[in-house]
Amino acid sequence: MRVGHGFDVHALVPGRRLVIGGVHIEHDKGLVGHSDADVLIHAICDACLGALAVGDLGQLYPDTDERFQGIDSRQLLREVHRLVSDHRYVVINVDTTVIAQLPKLAPYISNMRLLIADDLCIEQDQISIKASTTEYLGYLGREEGIAAHAVVLLDEIAKR
Repeated sequence: MRVGHGFDVHALVPGRRLVIGGVHIEHDKGLVGHSDADVLIHAICDACLGALAVGDLGQLYPDTDERFQGIDSRQLLREVHRLVSDHRYVVINVDTTVIAQLPKLAPYISNMRLLIADDLCIEQDQISIKASTTEYLGYLGREEGIAAHAVVLLDEIAKR
């Protein structure tokens, strides 16, 4: 078995679409990034890549590569899942926390779990997504950004 941890943070700005966990969230600001800046999926990708010890999202899919400009992060997650499978591992479970003062994420979490489970070829009950605030402390509390942590457990596929 292998464990990986991922962390990501992106700034919030007016004029951008907000996508977290593959779900479009109605909000007056969105996250800045080379891709769609899906902070939750980026953290999950980095957790998987860390568990495999093959680098991180920025190394494998750099923001200097125009192929990834505006890319849907779910596409990146599916690619990372392919790497997990190619290394002969399966995802056992994913535990995540999104840290945002606003917007409130509870209404969207079920759909996020469904999409992420689909991309990782696992069941929805293997995905945990929690939302937290910083009680108005720091840059996250001032609504300047959104952060996410993810922990992933991988298990080696039995040799046949």
